[in-house]
Amino acid sequence: MEKVLKQNSGDDRLSGKAAAEQQLTGGGELSLAAATAAVTRELAVAGKLGPGKILVVGASTSEVAGKRIGTGGALEVARQLLEGITQIADEFGFHPVYQCCEHLNRSLVMERALLEALGLREVSAVPIPGAGGSMAAAAYKSMTDPVLAETIEAHAGIDIGETLIGMHLRRIAVPYRPSLRVIGAARVNAAWSRPPLIGGERAVYRTPETSGSANCD
Repeated sequence: MEKVLKQNSGDDRLSGKAAAEQQLTGGGELSLAAATAAVTRELAVAGKLGPGKILVVGASTSEVAGKRIGTGGALEVARQLLEGITQIADEFGFHPVYQCCEHLNRSLVMERALLEALGLREVSAVPIPGAGGSMAAAAYKSMTDPVLAETIEAHAGIDIGETLIGMHLRRIAVPYRPSLRVIGAARVNAAWSRPPLIGGERAVYRTPETSGSANCD
């Protein structure tokens, strides 16, 4: 992984086209699965993702393959992205959920057990490449008891190919710039979230070492 990140930083950063050629053919250090795992691991560390946390993933396999979003989806590309995400989810213990395309109203693929544990609203559809997208279709087939949820408030998110995942992130989203900025030919964005900071000029956000003299009771 360190080689992947080093190869894509500073003056050695690969262009989207060159990265696509290496990742899609499995050449060099940059397989699609390895690149996706690297980005996911970085975000998991930065966002403190662990058991009980939710990661929403949006991905355009068309963009990964160097085509315009929605014009060239590929299940094989999706399976490689899924492999990388699943690897890190198993390592850290968080739950990945996968955003469908707008044809299924950006609903989310997840295990039924997670939907029921969170009390989410179920919607009925089976994602396919032409309605839902290749990433959602591959995720659906990989799960034990897959189901679609209408919406979620995830703790963090990865957007591969600028699919727009903000509607499924918790407030307050904090942008995160991974070391690897492309997967295949697709640009990668990410974010983790934090609770809103409340209060005014007297508010503190860390436990004080000594109590202050100002009281409000």
